[in-house]
Amino acid sequence: MSEVIVVTSGKGGVGKTTTSASIAMGLARRGHKVVVIDFDVGLRNLDLIMGCERRVVYDFVNVINGDCTLKQALIKDKRQENLSILAASQTRDKDALTQEGVERVLNELREEFDYIICDSPAGIEKGAFLAMYFADRAVVVVNPEVSSVRDSDRILGLLASKTRRAESGDGKIAEHLLLTRYSAKRVADGDMLSLKDVEEILGIQVLGVIPESEEVLQSSNSGNPVILDADSNAGQAYDDAVARLLGENRPLRFMEPEKKGLLKRLFGGG
Repeated sequence: MSEVIVVTSGKGGVGKTTTSASIAMGLARRGHKVVVIDFDVGLRNLDLIMGCERRVVYDFVNVINGDCTLKQALIKDKRQENLSILAASQTRDKDALTQEGVERVLNELREEFDYIICDSPAGIEKGAFLAMYFADRAVVVVNPEVSSVRDSDRILGLLASKTRRAESGDGKIAEHLLLTRYSAKRVADGDMLSLKDVEEILGIQVLGVIPESEEVLQSSNSGNPVILDADSNAGQAYDDAVARLLGENRPLRFMEPEKKGLLKRLFGGG
């Protein structure tokens, strides 16, 4: 049974595309057939983070408009043969996506893939609505700051009322909280919301906590999802999140401030 997972947020710049790329890669590494779709028409970034920007010939809008077949537009990942990418258009506006067109493409993808990851634009405009409308599950990406949490609360309201499942009374979309750019030190210093704070405000189950990490930006710039960096805390945290998505029970890591060694304490390093 194929499953559509939307990666969404209320606020831009919280790490949705990074999350979409790492979740897609993580699922594919575990042997599942996965496709990840960029719904951010006009501002595509997924192809850059996946390292396939030079291989984009046709895009999502081309498929919807009938300019090409879905097979022509799908880009196979060179690292994982069972992972494919469907890029967004850089030249169209967001009205180029239609509900009927998106449904047709998703139905065709359901026949071939185990998981369809929808990388949503931020906010509540048309692309974001269509990315979540057909979803079975939602990963809500949140930074531990008040404005991000508040905007995500609005997204949860839409997931509960404006999706096909909500309209048809066909059960609630499963909602997962993914907290990104988490700094245990800043939480301890009182400069950042804690995981408990965010959970209490949003009231959804935590899928993972991704620590603040320079490796995330480095991986994005090199076209490699950070989950492939097994030495980085962020890469390990994303791997844990994928495992939980598949039903494994893994403890949360990187939740405590890093203890300084003796030399660092003596000389004030790092």
